[in-house]
Amino acid sequence: MAARVEITCINKSNRQDPHERITHVGGKNPDGKSWRLTQADAIAGVEKGQWAFYVSQRGVEVDVIVAKSRFGHKYLKTKADGEQPNNLLSLPECR
Repeated sequence: MAARVEITCINKSNRQDPHERITHVGGKNPDGKSWRLTQADAIAGVEKGQWAFYVSQRGVEVDVIVAKSRFGHKYLKTKADGEQPNNLLSLPECR
């Protein structure tokens, strides 16, 4: 069973394409220690069933899913929640 993990921060590239802007995602372990993964590693973990990521927006958990751009590039995004911009792109930078 996949571990449910909250993403609380991201790192972005300078690219303008929203499908290629996120380079890393991160958060905190239950012990308070920070973690950070490349987007590619996070996608691989989701596809293997290792992790199920989510973000918290105003106390509501929104699932993070793997999507595919029209060019075939895989990327992470939140499930449709009626908000723009994407909740992931709104997160603060990981330090």
